[in-house]
Amino acid sequence: MERAQKYLNYFLSHRKVTNELIKKIDENNYDYKPTETSMAAGKLVTHMLTSFYMFAKTVKEGSPAVFGEKFDEVAPNLSEAAENYTEKTIEIISSLTNDEMDRTIDLTRIFGMELTGSQLLQLAMDHEINHKGNLFVYVREMGHTELPMFVSR
Repeated sequence: MERAQKYLNYFLSHRKVTNELIKKIDENNYDYKPTETSMAAGKLVTHMLTSFYMFAKTVKEGSPAVFGEKFDEVAPNLSEAAENYTEKTIEIISSLTNDEMDRTIDLTRIFGMELTGSQLLQLAMDHEINHKGNLFVYVREMGHTELPMFVSR
């Protein structure tokens, strides 16, 4: 459980900032896109929240079946969705055993390779960090100038 706790702390150091950014997005900006080819703000946030949850759930279950579930509907309230998905993800990460983190999961149909649970969690974190950077741009372009640091300490 010590590894899971360390990973949980790492996850939260980034997710807390993500959630702060999400709170700055008014409902009338859920459709905002900085460019024509960008994801709308609501879709980007939904994608971030549900993706990390799916990655963590896949590590817990040891099966890529979670990726067949649909999570792409934009929540009516992004801040509430952030709280809910963060709590669900915390529960999963907190429950991970060393065996689950070391277990190899066949993700060749999705990512073209097999990954251990730990590797998949790292991929999830890299994905979150990438999109959190996108989210900083969105929120700045919505007119917000008081923004958090990129990581919470």
